[in-house]
Amino acid sequence: MLSYGLGDAGTGLAATQLGFYLFPFFTGQAGLPAVIAGSLLMIIKVWDAINDPLIGWLSDRTTTRWGPRLPWMIGAAAPLGITLAAMWWVPPGDISQKTAYYILMAVLLMTAYTCVNLPFAALSTELTEDTSVRTRLNAARFTGSILAGLSGLIIAARLLSEGNASYVSMGRITGAIATLATLVSCWGLAPFAKKARKPIGQKENFRLQIKRILKNDRFLKVICLYLLLWCGLQLMQTVSLIYLEEVMRVPTFLSKWIPIPFQLSALLGLQFWSLYSNKFGRISALYWGGGLWIIACILAGILPPLALNSTVSTLLSINNFEGLKMIALIIVILMVGFGASTAYLIPWSLLPDAIDADPEKPAGIYTAWMVLIQKLGIGISVQLLGILLSVSGYRSTNNCKELLECLGQPDSAQITIRICMGLIPAFLVGLGIFIMRRWNENKNQLRTFNS
Repeated sequence: MLSYGLGDAGTGLAATQLGFYLFPFFTGQAGLPAVIAGSLLMIIKVWDAINDPLIGWLSDRTTTRWGPRLPWMIGAAAPLGITLAAMWWVPPGDISQKTAYYILMAVLLMTAYTCVNLPFAALSTELTEDTSVRTRLNAARFTGSILAGLSGLIIAARLLSEGNASYVSMGRITGAIATLATLVSCWGLAPFAKKARKPIGQKENFRLQIKRILKNDRFLKVICLYLLLWCGLQLMQTVSLIYLEEVMRVPTFLSKWIPIPFQLSALLGLQFWSLYSNKFGRISALYWGGGLWIIACILAGILPPLALNSTVSTLLSINNFEGLKMIALIIVILMVGFGASTAYLIPWSLLPDAIDADPEKPAGIYTAWMVLIQKLGIGISVQLLGILLSVSGYRSTNNCKELLECLGQPDSAQITIRICMGLIPAFLVGLGIFIMRRWNENKNQLRTFNS
């Protein structure tokens, strides 16, 4: 459990920092227009999706004494850390030269990311066939992911709260952590990976893979749920810092720290929903967690902004109206994190059920296609964000220490940001819950933890 929990730390750290900071980095530090920044995020996700089936197929057919998965993780650990660090550097040149550099880094980074993450994810199905243990494995996985993401947010907040000049230092530190965590996980998992269930080494072309997944109704429901929940979560993460600084008027020093309560509440929610789902069912956990998430999204869309030029002491005091508004904002963020933790746990805990519905149980293929479709959806959603912001009149800024001192966004852009933070994610989560309303769980397989 400890080693498996650590296996998603490197990729979880990368995903969290990229999700929260990359769009503001592109539009702020690198000075790219919002539509180009959104396009870069889409390229990252689309390439990440394209390479998933290939790496999943190759991973299924890799034969070593340590099993098919660990060699991929070990080989990609160092490239993951190096390219993650390089992503936060601003190269010299004009917008086209910067764009070309970030496209290259995105391709290299997401190739290394997939080589670590996809074989690792397939292991949860192969290490055990017990539903309860699989749920605990995924809880351990995302606990490690969220803790690593939390450490990344703390590092980012500490380095960036006084300005944007420390992105390179942030990248170097988090890149080193990502590499080390992946290697330590492989060392701990090695004895278990040797004994894990091996995939059937039967060749299957693209057309047959499509036919396979279309015949698996349970997999189609899981992938739809995963797609909708993660599109909503990714959209909120991408726009969150812009929402805090430009809509809610949170000072830059505080805004960089506010994602940390989100991660903490997501971590707490992950443990709670893991226990709850083993006792009452995973779909019941989805209903309650998703419902809380929807309420929080609606509240985020209607919260009143803080007063201009509010001081930190004023915002951290409960004896004035601005302090109460700040408390309300933090509570909503905690609600989002607690509810959104179901996006981490529930789809992945349901995936083994869908894989088991296929007599051949090709975990690598199903894992690859699940991640592929999810990343394509996320790529489209972040591209849509860039387009919406550009159409609404959103203006990029460069080398801006205090965003509110540089420029103010027009009302149309602020309304668009609120919609992307509240209304759209709430709709996506609600649709995901609706799709899963007829999922039948085997109640006999649900077990409570002994610890």
